[in-house]
Amino acid sequence: MCWMIRRPMRGMSKRFALYSLSSAPSINTNRYFGSMRGVVDGEVLDHMTRNEADMAFKRRVRTIFEWIDPQDDDFILDIPCGRGFYLNMLRYVSQCRLVGADLDSDVIRKAQANVGHLPDLQLHHASVYDLPYPDGTFDAVILSEVLEHLEDDVAALKQVWRVLKPGGVVAITVPNANYPFLWDPINWTLEHGFNRRIRNGLLAGIWANHVRLYQRDALYMAVLDAGFIVEEERAFTHWSFPFIHNLVYGVGKTLLEAGALPDSMHKAADRIQFDAPDDTSRFNPIRAGLRVFNWVDQFNRMDEPPGRSTVNLCIKGRKPHGTDSAAG
Repeated sequence: MCWMIRRPMRGMSKRFALYSLSSAPSINTNRYFGSMRGVVDGEVLDHMTRNEADMAFKRRVRTIFEWIDPQDDDFILDIPCGRGFYLNMLRYVSQCRLVGADLDSDVIRKAQANVGHLPDLQLHHASVYDLPYPDGTFDAVILSEVLEHLEDDVAALKQVWRVLKPGGVVAITVPNANYPFLWDPINWTLEHGFNRRIRNGLLAGIWANHVRLYQRDALYMAVLDAGFIVEEERAFTHWSFPFIHNLVYGVGKTLLEAGALPDSMHKAADRIQFDAPDDTSRFNPIRAGLRVFNWVDQFNRMDEPPGRSTVNLCIKGRKPHGTDSAAG
């Protein structure tokens, strides 16, 4: 779907704690999503996500790379950058300048360990409410799976608007309030039967540490209220292996980060080390699981029909050309 709509701007703030950690690149190749624009094609995307058990994350990667279309002369911000997964993939396909920012100092340290060696890459400790960058700095901003954690999503979006160059793009992904039963059966049952949800712990699922999940209209209006033109909207991942969110993030992530997996299984599950050779035999439990998850995912589309339950909602926003970055 596509809209071209403008909304007036309101005020926005500046400034926050920052510390810089330095850094630079990686490589390319394999199959999955079909043809792409610019420097990234389907084979490269498939290779970069070959260890990925979260099928919604694979589709977020494809959507984000298609929308921001990274070029070597771009300057791109990923906030929150988490452990550096998008930064690692961006460096793999492009020589663009990169900045990753996150409010969690512990997460920044993990990102430093994962991607701190990469060139033309900086890591900053910063709040999305108070970005420490001059007006009109970036060509593109990745804002993936963060707005649902924020009390004031529009204020954060206005900060992103401010630091984008006129004509710059923001790629936004959030969890859908109309999520599929199979993705998180526990919360789905609690919500529909008892108007309750689990937000913390092993069983938190899609609600983990979230202030809200999003309806399409609410996300759309928040993006407009921040001053962006909405160029495209998507919703994806309807079908999934039952309890996949709990399996991947509640169990798998915990074991991976604790170093509790045998080396062959660790390599097969590592998002960062997708280029490392590993045991691809059918007897590797991780590879066997990935084959099952990918088989289920083949029944999904990159944009499901309106009204269908999906894991993610996504919007591509653009800062209008000819706008004053300090407006508002």
